[in-house]
Amino acid sequence: MNDAATLAFADLQPEEILATLDKLGFRCDGRFLALNSYENRVYQVGIEDDAPIVAKFYRPQRWSDAAILEEHAFAARLAEQDIPVVPPLEHGGTTMHQSGHHRVAVYPCFGGRAPDLDNYELQEQLGRLVARIHLEGELSRFEHRPSIDIDSYGTESVEYLLENDFIPEDNRPAYESIVELVLDGVEACYERAGGIREIRLHGDFHPGNVLVRGEQLHIVDLDDARHGPSVQDLWMFLSGDREEQTPQLKALLDGYTSFRPFDARELHVIEALRSLRIMHYAAWLARRWQDPAFKVAFPWFDSRRYWDDHVLALREQVALMQEQPLEWLDY
Repeated sequence: MNDAATLAFADLQPEEILATLDKLGFRCDGRFLALNSYENRVYQVGIEDDAPIVAKFYRPQRWSDAAILEEHAFAARLAEQDIPVVPPLEHGGTTMHQSGHHRVAVYPCFGGRAPDLDNYELQEQLGRLVARIHLEGELSRFEHRPSIDIDSYGTESVEYLLENDFIPEDNRPAYESIVELVLDGVEACYERAGGIREIRLHGDFHPGNVLVRGEQLHIVDLDDARHGPSVQDLWMFLSGDREEQTPQLKALLDGYTSFRPFDARELHVIEALRSLRIMHYAAWLARRWQDPAFKVAFPWFDSRRYWDDHVLALREQVALMQEQPLEWLDY
């Protein structure tokens, strides 16, 4: 992708979105709603005499065409096995469409609320679904998608923030000191765990990517699908303190292990994965900071208060990584 594509993405207008969908054969009825997505541009669009659709316009320069199609194929394969993942619609023999500078995918629209993390029956159901995703995920490897690892999520994130002067001068010494301890802590967690197997994952499996409607669940947004340890698709459903997380973990793994074995050594890397996500998130905001939508949505990002809180969160992670991992009561 080139600079023209980046500018076109930043300046994407409703009339252009509707014209693109019309060209693909979707007769829009004028209903139009921007959904809560920042990495890509995602919209719910009403269709004449039919259910609404969701249109995703992909951010330039993030994924190659091959990587996007690989994600689509993974989602389609999961859906074929009656796993409630929402894959893109195929139209004209493909799931990814080019319109001017834009790459577009169209999805069926499903509504719902985020799951209640204190509902252990629902947690168990989520565990079963994750295990079924992983049964497919372990059968082969992605060819065009990377892994969640210390280099891409940790080291490269730190380097980007420092080299591009996102850290205020007053925060820089504390930041440089704490990230060294964090990265050392992540390495120590992985060493304690030993050799952990990496498989294909959802990658960004958190409550916002699960829609609950009555008895139905739908899993959305595999945009971050990549390789990593199985527990990556579980730990973001743990909330609260250790006492609260322990029964949540049991419910998730009760469901998970009814379909697929779980390597309990992976519990050693939960806080390491959380630490990497915190660092990756800060760098993600920095890498997108020239997008006007980010300055509107995250106005606090370049404030001194944000970096004070960021350093504090990393200090807390250093302490958490030194604690014993959560106990799986059936282990």
